[in-house]
Amino acid sequence: EVQLQASGGGLVQAGGSLGLSCAASGVTFDRYAIGWFRQAPGKGREGVSAISDADGSRYYAGSVKGRFTISSDVVNNRVYLQMNSLKPEDTAVYYCAVSRSSYPGRGLTDYRYWGQGTQVTVSS
Repeated sequence: EVQLQASGGGLVQAGGSLGLSCAASGVTFDRYAIGWFRQAPGKGREGVSAISDADGSRYYAGSVKGRFTISSDVVNNRVYLQMNSLKPEDTAVYYCAVSRSSYPGRGLTDYRYWGQGTQVTVSS
């Protein structure tokens, strides 16, 4: 059984930083990519970043490129999202998900398993 547990959300002022963690079980990182998504109030869920340990590839949405960094710890089965220079528009519930393949896709349908979200609130 695949299980995902996202943590690390909180309240931060604009310009600040937060680090999210996704603990995964029942999945091997060298076969499946892991992605981070977010959903702001009244909006759809969107892809933020994804990582594939199969070939080291990473994906970043244009809105977070240069500010967010995704990384993985294969030994401990964790994926991290370091978020710097946060903006109020980054406010959302953040979710981690396991891809259907080793490809770090950016679409919702590329992912099969989802964890519960963690709230990130950026105040202006």
